[in-house]
Amino acid sequence: MKPIVFLTSNTSWYLYNFRASTIRALCEQGNRVICLSPQDDFSQRLMDELGAEHIALPLDGKSTGALQELQSLRFIWAVMRRYRPDFVFNFTVKMNIYCGLVCALQKIPFANNISGLGTAFIHDSWLFRRVRQVYGLVNRRARKLFFQNEEDLGVFRGKALLGDTPYTLLPGSGVDLLRFQTSPLPKSGPFTFIMIARLLGDKGVREYAEACRQLNAEGLEVRCLLVGPLGVSNRTAISEAEVHQWQAEGIVEYLGATDDVRPLIEQAHVLVLPSYREGMPRTVLEAAAMGRPAIVTDVPGCRHAIEPEVTGWLCDVRDADSLARQMRRAMGVGVEALQKSGDAARGRMEREFSEERVVQAYMECL
Repeated sequence: MKPIVFLTSNTSWYLYNFRASTIRALCEQGNRVICLSPQDDFSQRLMDELGAEHIALPLDGKSTGALQELQSLRFIWAVMRRYRPDFVFNFTVKMNIYCGLVCALQKIPFANNISGLGTAFIHDSWLFRRVRQVYGLVNRRARKLFFQNEEDLGVFRGKALLGDTPYTLLPGSGVDLLRFQTSPLPKSGPFTFIMIARLLGDKGVREYAEACRQLNAEGLEVRCLLVGPLGVSNRTAISEAEVHQWQAEGIVEYLGATDDVRPLIEQAHVLVLPSYREGMPRTVLEAAAMGRPAIVTDVPGCRHAIEPEVTGWLCDVRDADSLARQMRRAMGVGVEALQKSGDAARGRMEREFSEERVVQAYMECL
């Protein structure tokens, strides 16, 4: 009988886009891989393209209602009791907590992946303080914890959310350097920025739109692309009406969601990610692998994804004026300097951020 390995997340989109190589490697090693995540457009692709099984999880990422959350917990409990997996890899905060708690109680070995601190750490309230307490209890019962930057690790250590659990520091989810290859900067047309992210307030989408508004108001020849899924299940989700308003103003071109960002990155000179906090932002790594510098916020995760003043630039968090200043700066450095930053970004990915390192760490965990 094949060993059963679960991967859990609050979206199938996340597992498909960020953990495809890990899923393939687990399948190739003879494991029965089962993805537990809410049904979305990527659920079927986990099965058809990656060879995994999928169980649709009734979970709302932005819900805090006790009844709905209890129903999700009961579903996870029943699934784990039925399958008795040999190991479980949890991704995203809710699944780290919910599935981690179930695994601890059922004595199923599991690992939690801390891919950013999420809303529970960005915001503070009685509820989120309780969430952090439960997080710590669960982490102490994990076989392994994976972190994506030193500062998140420091927060967990400082708040006593680790216990004696072994941990490994990874370069995010890594980047596929064969799939994301260097491409030349655009040789014609307006200077182009691109932001690729889930459309959430916590990702800094509004700050990006405001900075783009400022550049347009100054009459600069600039194109501002926005890529990512609408309707995300999160308490800080951007509404469709808000995005349509930006488009009507002519300050942002919203291109929707895509499962292949490469043709869009090729159109851009610089990637922008003004997020409030990250683990290790995959889009910055992918753009760097293609030879694109980035403007990111000076916060944990984001500042680790670039080498400031070498492969990109830092702006202040929640500050559209600061972001606009750095966007103007990028426009003014000249093609040769921009190309030099892009080349340095690619070189850094080759040295430090290969996806193979990440996959190997998960294989060793088993």
